[in-house]
Amino acid sequence: MSVALALGGCAAAPLERAGSLRSYDRMSDANGLVTRSQIRVNKKDVLAAKTIRIASTVFPARTDVALNEKERRLVANAISRELCLRLSERFRIVAADDDADLTVQATVTHATPTSPTASGASKALSIAKTVALPGVPVPVPRLPVGLGGLSVEAEARDFAGFQKAAMVWARNATSITNSPRVANEGDAYDLAADFGADFAKLVTTGESPFGGVPALPPMDSIPVRFGGAPKYVACEAFGRFPGITGFAGQGLGLPPAWTDSGAKESSTDNPSPAPQPNSEQSLTQ
Repeated sequence: MSVALALGGCAAAPLERAGSLRSYDRMSDANGLVTRSQIRVNKKDVLAAKTIRIASTVFPARTDVALNEKERRLVANAISRELCLRLSERFRIVAADDDADLTVQATVTHATPTSPTASGASKALSIAKTVALPGVPVPVPRLPVGLGGLSVEAEARDFAGFQKAAMVWARNATSITNSPRVANEGDAYDLAADFGADFAKLVTTGESPFGGVPALPPMDSIPVRFGGAPKYVACEAFGRFPGITGFAGQGLGLPPAWTDSGAKESSTDNPSPAPQPNSEQSLTQ
């Protein structure tokens, strides 16, 4: 029954090409269990890179995306912050005005809002189960309706602007893997971390992030997730993880904005893009 609920609540998020990437040539399908993606990577060049800078994720307004500016900012920053944490496992993260071997830029291309009503009903059922069957470890799947989704594309460019890694990514929340949040941006916010992890793995390893045995997080990343200082000062531009308050808020189904302060005010402007070798192929942001 759990599998049926998961599949029933996992309508396909749109795998869109929004034009923000320098090139879409030679991208190949690379799908996970609940994720669809297309990727391209120059393994030799990304493995040779030592430093990286992370441009603020772009989430432009769209008439078919019912998220307001504050909600979009929160989702976009969650992507940037996750990228900074994950990429710092292998790269040295530099500030926006420093030279780097690679520059990463992500753009949200679509987001399906979460239904606060359905999420609230799911959370109510979970609480009712806890009251009726205290101590009984029986999971209560989320109602397979009103689930949100997220679509993102991103690339890593070298100092001359040439693309070294690219990904077009789409994923919907599921009844099993995503906790309900009573907020329009609830699922998109949680899925932002999944995208950040997948793209960071592509750039870090030079291989598809799907398949294989999931790796345990490095020990030094745990304090960061609990609200501690990041490994590199440049990551402070995206604010700190909400920590224990954030975990508690997620468990209670609270809106992300109640526990996440977002990016620092000084980081709202994107760093200048890397110079382009050909003006006709310049990056659209």
